[in-house]
Amino acid sequence: MTYEISQRFFFDAAHTLRREIETEGSARVHGHTYCGEIAMTGAVDPETGMVVDLGQLRALLEQVRLQLDHHLLDEVAGLGIPTLENLCAFIARFTAPSGVRLSRVSVWRDGIGDRCDLRLP
Repeated sequence: MTYEISQRFFFDAAHTLRREIETEGSARVHGHTYCGEIAMTGAVDPETGMVVDLGQLRALLEQVRLQLDHHLLDEVAGLGIPTLENLCAFIARFTAPSGVRLSRVSVWRDGIGDRCDLRLP
């Protein structure tokens, strides 16, 4: 059997964005409450009874959260343009050295209904 195990986290951050629509509001510094989630897919390890220890995922996400929470995303090194897509990619890159093999990274903003899912092989 294959399972998907995931862990969510939240952060508040500000950014600007150059767009062709909603230009005035996007160009000003503004903020959002972001929700993020990382997921792993795999088989249960017979010795631990887990795909991955959720404590390991929580510790990893706390490190990511510290890079983003209450920051101006425009200034976060390695993020690039502060879009949902780039946030997903940033989280995936940030977690890669940990050895945790992610199957999905999601970032969304409940307040306005936006969501992005990055599916990883």
